[in-house]
Amino acid sequence: MQKQGTKLAFLGLGVMGAPMAGHLQKAGYDVTVYNRTASKAEDWAATYGGAHAATPREAAADADFVMSCVGNDDDLRSVTLGEDGAFAGMQSGAVFVDHTTVSAAVTRELYNAADHAQISFIDAPISGGQAGAENGQLSIMCGGDQGAFDRALPVMEVYSKICRRIGDSGAGQMTKMCNQIAIAGVVQGLSEALHFAEKAGLDGRAVVEVISQGAAGSWQMANRYETMLDDKFDHGFAVDWMRKDLGICLDTADETGASLPLTALVDQFYKDVQKLGGGRWDTSSLIQRLRKMG
Repeated sequence: MQKQGTKLAFLGLGVMGAPMAGHLQKAGYDVTVYNRTASKAEDWAATYGGAHAATPREAAADADFVMSCVGNDDDLRSVTLGEDGAFAGMQSGAVFVDHTTVSAAVTRELYNAADHAQISFIDAPISGGQAGAENGQLSIMCGGDQGAFDRALPVMEVYSKICRRIGDSGAGQMTKMCNQIAIAGVVQGLSEALHFAEKAGLDGRAVVEVISQGAAGSWQMANRYETMLDDKFDHGFAVDWMRKDLGICLDTADETGASLPLTALVDQFYKDVQKLGGGRWDTSSLIQRLRKMG
């Protein structure tokens, strides 16, 4: 794809969206951003040299690709639908790529709305956290039409280490649910292991140095053990957002008939963390619940 002259819009400039949009601008694309808090869009444009718009519709005007990374189902509807929504400003044949973790229901709704507007919609949730976004090393799981995915792939490759189409519309969100289900169990197991080490009077760092090289090793262990041992949780993916995601997983499991007993349990553990005032703490803060229990 010829980057110069390819117009992109990016909607949502949180801890993930801002650096992702920055990678696109640095890669040579012509990027216009929108954020609900306008000052963030202005600051982004001042930092990276792109443009900013007052509404999603204005940002999406004449864009070949429109990317979004917002908070939840309602946030996504607000930037896509209605008079000021991106869909109203997109040209026929353009592609909308949504990186938000949302329900399969809203994905189906927007896929159909986009099709009616003669544009393509790709659900493309991401994993890798803030560090992955900043370093351009995200894992992207996609659902949607093959042709639209093939066109959008070079854009997404700018900030990903792997980007795959899993299947038709909704398959990306379903895959992200698998991702969150797997994370929930791993973080709880890691929390219990480190808590056990503390209670046993062991050096937590020495323990992890050894067990991380064997079958117990994981991304969570490698990237979170030090901050967990140091009681530092003011970073990463917030508990409030994890509970939102796990809620989507559990609701969808009711629809599909999948059994998720451990996921349901860990979701309640995160509820306990919220009660401790940790709604904005990183997901690795599950260990704090164990510490408070003694």
